Amino acid sequence: MDLYPGKSPVATPTPTRTAYASVADLEAELGASLRALRLDRNLEQTTLAARAGVSLNALKRLESGRGSTLHTLISVSRALGREDWFKTLAPVATINPLTMPRSAKPRRRAAGRRKG
Repeated sequence: MDLYPGKSPVATPTPTRTAYASVADLEAELGASLRALRLDRNLEQTTLAARAGVSLNALKRLESGRGSTLHTLISVSRALGREDWFKTLAPVATINPLTMPRSAKPRRRAAGRRKG
């Protein structure tokens, strides 16, 4: 029984939380996250800007999602102690073919059916 006549049975991707409509949406959410982290640490904007070595206006632009530089983002993240965020951008591979044992030979064919 065909549930959707005329439609191919190809699965459509479901929207995820990380799917953003635009770059501006991503900037706004990232800025909001940084602002929430700053408030959680009970820091004023002037204090965080001084610790990060950026201007107050640069921090305000970053938190409001109105555009910022990579330098400002990294400096503020480091001042908040969240450099670990950047490790998730390009995770290190957990399987390295060079560390695999040399004695393991690659399979050349599928296993046959067992009788019994």
